[in-house]
Amino acid sequence: MKVKSTSKKLARYLLPLLLLAAVLGLAVRPALAGDGGRPFETALSGAAEAPGPGDADGSGWAQITLNQGQGRVCFSLAVTGITPATAAHIHVAPAGVPGPVVVTLAPPTSGSSSGCVSGVDADLIKAIRQHPELYYVNVHNVEFPGGALRGQLSK
Repeated sequence: MKVKSTSKKLARYLLPLLLLAAVLGLAVRPALAGDGGRPFETALSGAAEAPGPGDADGSGWAQITLNQGQGRVCFSLAVTGITPATAAHIHVAPAGVPGPVVVTLAPPTSGSSSGCVSGVDADLIKAIRQHPELYYVNVHNVEFPGGALRGQLSK
């Protein structure tokens, strides 16, 4: 009997939380996808930083929406467990390799940031769309100027 009671309590609390998460997720996506572009998401971690080390205590999430026709890259970043971010970028390089900056993003100085970058070369956007695994999001701070958190894009 106790198992059923615990299951009912769990279902009573878990279901509303799952529904809330789904609603919030749907509310954020149109703001980014309203640009009409293709979204890519990635988890950010210090372990993924190359050459490293990144911030082992930090983690985060990034969503990038690409609109080739408008020359726009829209983004939403959220980080936790790091000292305030000083910079954020999209870089070009495969996993495990550092690469040059190709798009500058607003850093999540207070833990999150979002916006759109206009005037991005259409060929660059096309290249990211075709081979997202060759690009990554990087968040930097004073403690880790080479990069505190990194997340590789993927299809």
